[in-house]
Amino acid sequence: MTWTRSIRERARQRLAAAATRNAPPPFVVGPELQDSAAPVVVVQPPSHSEEVLPRAVRTAGAWAWRFILLVVAAYLFLRVVSLLRVVVIPVVVAVLLAALFQPVSAALTRRGMKRSPAAALVLVAALLLVFGGLSLIVRTFISQIDTLSAQVGDGIDEVQDWLARGPLHVTDAQLSQYVERAQQAIGENQGTLTSGALSTAATLGEVVTGFFLVLFTLFFFLRDGRQIWSFLCRLLPREARVPTARAGHYSWHTLVSYVHATVLVAFVDAAGIGIGLFVLGIPLALPLAALVFLGAFVPVVGATLTGAVAVLVALVAEGPVSALIVLAIVIAVQQLEGHVLQPLIMGRAVALHPLAVILAIAAGIVVAGIIGGLIAVPLLAVLNTAVRYFVQHPSGEPTPDREPPGTTETAVG
Repeated sequence: MTWTRSIRERARQRLAAAATRNAPPPFVVGPELQDSAAPVVVVQPPSHSEEVLPRAVRTAGAWAWRFILLVVAAYLFLRVVSLLRVVVIPVVVAVLLAALFQPVSAALTRRGMKRSPAAALVLVAALLLVFGGLSLIVRTFISQIDTLSAQVGDGIDEVQDWLARGPLHVTDAQLSQYVERAQQAIGENQGTLTSGALSTAATLGEVVTGFFLVLFTLFFFLRDGRQIWSFLCRLLPREARVPTARAGHYSWHTLVSYVHATVLVAFVDAAGIGIGLFVLGIPLALPLAALVFLGAFVPVVGATLTGAVAVLVALVAEGPVSALIVLAIVIAVQQLEGHVLQPLIMGRAVALHPLAVILAIAAGIVVAGIIGGLIAVPLLAVLNTAVRYFVQHPSGEPTPDREPPGTTETAVG
């Protein structure tokens, strides 16, 4: 009947209108895309949380909790390292020494020598070199200490005369007052100095233990370093093994380049400053040159501080004129290192911004003292290489600017 059909039509229209109100707004396609094969995108309405929080706030929140997790993980990692420092520090030192001596061991292996004899020969040669140099330095120090003591007394008198007659016009009464304050400070802190000496004696056992641990670890790094790295990579998920292995390969090359360049730069610093001290007749020229060599392993800061020690010895032993000449030599050597040796020797492999180097050294010293300052820059260089490789080659392919690392699926699979 006519009225029945009209009722059905009205009900059908009402249902269609309700469905239209609850449906998402359609994506309007322009006339230029109606006949094309481009996919039609349907935009879903925003959820309730998206309506309440702006997109910037949601993004900041997502980054915030991830950053908090990273900070917590880093803190826990540093705590574990602090608890295991007796083991961790020798292993880190062994890694640095392995980067220094591994090319020599690899060259002996390529010439037909077995891996164990090659590693043992390199280790024994390194020990002879180190202990021979230390014995020479100690003998030089003992033979010149009496002459230095006499020169120090004369040098202090000359410095006092210069302070009194020079531009500072420091009177004898003021000098005596400063000396009395220094003696009083030493007397007040005698207990602290004694406890520090006892603490140093207590750590002697740790030093001996760490020394032998470095020797054993270095031997096995030189002999089985490649096999150890392959074993560690096999512990990772299968899809991450080859990228991690190749990133480690390139990072190892960076570390080797850094250590070799640092040793060469340290040798040039020590030779330049040591020759200047020897020509000027400054006592303890050889021990001071050895101190500069060791200090140069901390970039930018180390050689400067040890050079300041040489200037101080020249001041108290030979007077202000010799100290100024030594200061000029130290500055000249530092300029040679900063503007010629570092860019030329380090190259692109370990190129780091000076600000990054300074901040890394400062953070390393705060976290782990002298050892932290020593390993901060090589750690930063290694991480820089690894992160850049992962970003540019996530699938683990060899980079075109270097030889392929030789890491295959079968080697680490």
